[in-house]
Amino acid sequence: METLTLTLIPNLPLFFTQFLIIYLIAYFIVFRNWNPKFRPEAASCFISLAHGTPAAFLATRAILSHPNPSFSSINTDSQNTVLDYSIAYFLMDLVHYLVFYPSDMLFIGHHLATLFVFVTCRYVANHGAFAILVLLVLAEVTSLCQNTWTLARARRDDSKTAAKVYEFLSPPFYALYSVVRGLAGPVFMYKMIVFYWSGNADGVIPTWVWVSWVVVVVMAISVSILWISNLWVELYRERTGKIEKKTS
Repeated sequence: METLTLTLIPNLPLFFTQFLIIYLIAYFIVFRNWNPKFRPEAASCFISLAHGTPAAFLATRAILSHPNPSFSSINTDSQNTVLDYSIAYFLMDLVHYLVFYPSDMLFIGHHLATLFVFVTCRYVANHGAFAILVLLVLAEVTSLCQNTWTLARARRDDSKTAAKVYEFLSPPFYALYSVVRGLAGPVFMYKMIVFYWSGNADGVIPTWVWVSWVVVVVMAISVSILWISNLWVELYRERTGKIEKKTS
């Protein structure tokens, strides 16, 4: 097991360097003509695109390839690689927030908590990646749509194309996000809590580890539900306002 860990550790700096390069390319080349106010956020979305969908596919493959998956099963090489990939991304995006938005404690706290879950699963317990990767898939399955929506939202006031993309994507994105974060996430989280609470992971995953996972994920899901609820309200007000303007 020690040999396995030592072998996979170099993946982390390799992946981090990859995301750093992608971020710099996005900031200085892809979005060089954007308003400086939006360039950092756009670069962050760019590395999120590079992480989200690939991570979802890689995590799904790693989950399905496990010979005996369970909430307490030992991590496989492929599962640990996906965890390293995600750790590297969140580290890079955390640096982004610390540099450009040091007062945004919500996102900084979110990234620190997420990193804690990934790092403890990967380097402390070396078990439970099945549960963490399923949650990763649920979190990242909306990544492509969400980042496209975020970029369009940033430019909707000065670009008609961006405004149209934002308006077109909002309802389906909100609906998908609501189903994944508001339904699938809580259901899977409930099963995870029941499994760990029953003691099936005793002796494999320390109690403080799985309890911290549960706390972090429940808080993340709660914030996500609150966020998407606010967006639904905002969308309703926007559409209602447009209808009133047309009829007045």
